[in-house]
Order: sequence, then structure tokens, then C-alpha cells
Amino acid sequence: MTENIRLEKGEAAPAFSLTNDQGREVALADYAGRRVLVYFYPRANTPGCTTEACDFAENLDAFNSANVAVIGISPDSPEALAKFRADHALNFELLSDPGKSVMEKWGAYGEKQNYGKTVTGVIRSSFLVGPDGTIEQLQYNVRAKGHVGRILRDWGV
Repeated sequence: MTENIRLEKGEAAPAFSLTNDQGREVALADYAGRRVLVYFYPRANTPGCTTEACDFAENLDAFNSANVAVIGISPDSPEALAKFRADHALNFELLSDPGKSVMEKWGAYGEKQNYGKTVTGVIRSSFLVGPDGTIEQLQYNVRAKGHVGRILRDWGV
């Protein structure tokens, strides 16, 4: 298994500009001066990804109260993300990274273990980026169920 890129606390968050589910370009720089939680997930409208997204949506008031924006990034097309938003009443930013270049820079795409086999794919990951653009908290290889609750409890959000 080859070694994947892994970011660390205190590092500058890699810049990005991606298309959202409404066809608009959204950049990490748009959130300068504000905390933002960036999370990467494999595929819209799949069981685990839906559970995680719905948990973020249901807890968005807690993130907003802490002045933390939420951004979900997947390799899905903007059209698939628009359907995902509509199907589940998602109320936060969804961005499309079909070439997976942003995922690779953040260490959220590469080799991983899946049912005992080494595969290449999206590594479910979350990052809390501070107002200065540095990574305050991060976690790779998260489980979808209960993840949002753990972020709220453990990351001081």
C-alpha cells in the first residue's frame, strides 16, 4: 500500500475553488476570517453518505451558533449534488470535485482498506479550518454514523 498524503493540525488548509450544486464557484478563500468544517464523502445518496449529510443538516444550528460553516465535498457532479440536496433538504454547501484533485491535496483520496481489501477511493474525512486558514482539527477514515455528534462533542464546536 502506498503512503497517502496526510495533513496535520497547524498546517495551512490547501486552497480550492469548486463548483457547487447550483453551478456557482465556491472557494475556501470565500470563508477567510471564519471557521469552516470541510468534510469529504464518497458518493451522494448512498446510505452512509446520506446518514452523515443528514446529521450535519440536523445539527447545522449548533455549527451556526459556533460560527462554523459546513462544506461537503464529493466527486459527484453538480447535478447529482442538487438531487442530493433536494432529496434530503440539505442546508449547507455541497461542492463537486469530479477530478478528485482537491481530495488528493487534503489526503481524502487514495488507498484504503475496504472489507479487508486495498482499494483506491475517497477517504471519508473531516477538517476544521480556523479563521486564519490553518487546520485546527482533523480526522481521516471516519465512520458516517455518529461522526457529527463526535465532532460537536470532541472538537469544541
